[in-house]
Amino acid sequence: VILLHLLQYSTMADDEPIDPKKELEERCKAPCTRPLREYQACAKRIQGDESGNKHCTGQYFDYWRCVDKCVATKLFSYLK
Repeated sequence: VILLHLLQYSTMADDEPIDPKKELEERCKAPCTRPLREYQACAKRIQGDESGNKHCTGQYFDYWRCVDKCVATKLFSYLK
């Protein structure tokens, strides 16, 4: 029932279902610029490290956590 309701709001002109999460992710990237800048700064800092010991995993997940949190609040309105 929930899926049918979601598809009702998420169809293209040719009635093919689309995933609203992709569009919401794009819209939610703008409010998450701070974690993105932190990730990009880390990536720049470790550029050229060939040892493999340095990484930016924490910053990467912080960025996507921000995006996911924003998407979650909007995505569930499609399911109601």
